[in-house]
Amino acid sequence: MVDVPALVEQAREGRPRAVARLISLVEGASPQLREVMAALAPLTGGAYVVGLTGSPGVGKSTSTSALVSAYRRQGRRVGVLAVDPSSPFSGGALLGDRVRMSEHASDPGVYIRSMATRGHLGGLAWAAPQAIRVLDAAGCDVILVETVGVGQSEVEIASQADTSVVLLAPGMGDGIQAAKAGILEIGDVYVVNKADRDGADATARELNHMLGLGEARTPGDWRPPIVKTVAARNEGTDEFVAALEKHHAWMAERDVLAERRLRRAAHEIETIAVTALRERIGDLRGDRRLGALAERVVGGTLDPYAAADELVAGLTTTG
Repeated sequence: MVDVPALVEQAREGRPRAVARLISLVEGASPQLREVMAALAPLTGGAYVVGLTGSPGVGKSTSTSALVSAYRRQGRRVGVLAVDPSSPFSGGALLGDRVRMSEHASDPGVYIRSMATRGHLGGLAWAAPQAIRVLDAAGCDVILVETVGVGQSEVEIASQADTSVVLLAPGMGDGIQAAKAGILEIGDVYVVNKADRDGADATARELNHMLGLGEARTPGDWRPPIVKTVAARNEGTDEFVAALEKHHAWMAERDVLAERRLRRAAHEIETIAVTALRERIGDLRGDRRLGALAERVVGGTLDPYAAADELVAGLTTTG
């Protein structure tokens, strides 16, 4: 058994091994997970969470690394969750974004963690919300969450971040993908990376046009800016950070930040509850109650919706 209070205290002191151990407990769904979350709860709420999403090859890891450098120059502690696809063999993270951010490896003010999706769709790992809480409680001022490059299923980041960044690159058909994927609805800041390539201006114009076709905005509403960067050469990073800070200030002024965090907490509670319910239903496989309901559905005396209602009612009363 782990001494959770001691581990949390060490994480607050900025010890990377303690932070790593806490995130491992989260990822492994440890029996002590509830104790960990209870200990972290009073310590969270201070970090600014930025989600970065985009198609494979747009330069998410390089852009994340550039942001880390910019925030460290400001003296802010930074946490990075780089979510990678799972290996079908080991279940571990496949790409290892930490390799691409090796320049920050020795910086005690930066914590970088690769997390595997383990089959979870939406561009995030299932344990990402709890891992964000760990980094928040550990004293990170900014948490950068880089999603898997899976194209049209990445929109889940909007429910986990304070500010959602959508990265695009010229010559990759990203404008069409953005329109198809609903990414125009989740982006708070848009970045056209690799802006030294031909077609960067056209990509920015096309994106600006599509944003203009979106929902009507009233005076005072946030209009997502479009920033052009060359992350590999650290060009445009200051403008990128300025856009993020402007959005953060806008949200704070209008209580949008508090609303987003309330929605995030509600989504997290719902996910935990649904997961628990699904596990209990899974435990019923082979149970006579589930078998009896299935027989009635097959026999035509009960429809599947009514059967599901009975099952849920039974689980609630016996729970």
